[in-house]
Amino acid sequence: MGKQRVLSGVQPTGNLHLGNYLGAIRNWVEIQDQYENFFCVVDLHAITAPHNPATLAADTYTIAALYLACGISLEHSSIFVQSHVSAHSELTWLLNCITPLNWLQDMIQFKEKAVKQGENVGVGLLDYPVLMAADILLYQADKVPVGEDQKQHLELTRDIVNRFNHQFAKKAPVLKLPEPLIRKEGARVMSLTDGTRKMSKSDPAELSRINILDSPEEITKKIKRCKTDLVRGLTFDDSERPECHNLLTLYALLAGKTKEEVGVECVDMGWGQFKPLLTETVIHALKPIQDKYKDVIDDKGYLESVLRDGSDKARAIADSTLADVKAALGFTVPLKNLSF
Repeated sequence: MGKQRVLSGVQPTGNLHLGNYLGAIRNWVEIQDQYENFFCVVDLHAITAPHNPATLAADTYTIAALYLACGISLEHSSIFVQSHVSAHSELTWLLNCITPLNWLQDMIQFKEKAVKQGENVGVGLLDYPVLMAADILLYQADKVPVGEDQKQHLELTRDIVNRFNHQFAKKAPVLKLPEPLIRKEGARVMSLTDGTRKMSKSDPAELSRINILDSPEEITKKIKRCKTDLVRGLTFDDSERPECHNLLTLYALLAGKTKEEVGVECVDMGWGQFKPLLTETVIHALKPIQDKYKDVIDDKGYLESVLRDGSDKARAIADSTLADVKAALGFTVPLKNLSF
């Protein structure tokens, strides 16, 4: 038997931050040799909220280059752009037609984001989970790396699979039932300005996150200004000190130390001693990624060849799955042009 297949992706909206890296991409890198991986830049998802057309293409290249810079290996993985494989859009429509509306209206993320967008909320935001399901199911993924906030979307994907196979797959399942692949440690990196909220690209406060491409000066400023408390001695797991827990977790993950080691090291520290230590650790951990990113992004021909090869591999699998879905739904086979 071959390796199990993994599918995941990141939106090209703004720079990747430590939450994206520690909660997702670093985990992909650590386990990539165990799986056949497809990592996409999900640019179709990016337009479910207001976006800037002038920067979408450049942001897409940035995310793809960061995949490589963070350690995604082409020996084990294919990297491609979602919109370059048209089957994503077509399967989404087909799945829309069998997905009950109330399933989508019950999605927590839709409810939260719809409130923020107000009267301008688009159908795309409601349909986001079906597009995500199409992303996963096109590649018959066995595992999907997801954070806690995406688990509901994966459950919807599984519901769609069961509904489709029950209604239309009379002889054998057409779509594979995917399983979540969740990183236990560091899966939720919290904001630097509020330790109870997840670090997010959509947060308007730039000081709330450390971006992977931030300069040493920017990193120093953000850690200096991050929210702390007046208690001396730093400890994990104190519900009254969420920022303390978050910053210690960042230090442990980036320094490659265990929670127990950090607990002993920092138990008697004050913030004036710890913040420079965290700053140095973050800068040191990000420098190799930033150096590799510059090499990749400066060689546009290489990056385009990576995305072209990735799209070709992805398209071959996606088109095959799409054909099976259309056959199960009863569509005719496309007629080929005849030449005489």
